Amino acid sequence: MSHLVTKVMKNYYQKINRSKYSLGDLVSIVGSCARDSKETLAALVDLFESGRVLVNTHGQLKRVKVAVARH
Repeated sequence: MSHLVTKVMKNYYQKINRSKYSLGDLVSIVGSCARDSKETLAALVDLFESGRVLVNTHGQLKRVKVAVARH
């Protein structure tokens, strides 16, 4: 009988909703739950693309957009 191995983040649930964090704090929180830097980056991109992260720019809240860099 084969075993199904699933890859999950170390701490799969940490409630940080409705709180104001700096971008550095957000990266640190997500990174503490991820297994490696690739998983951290993937989780941050998912948060940004979902519209759940707003950045305060000169008093205006704006959503973060992720673009692919081309070489």
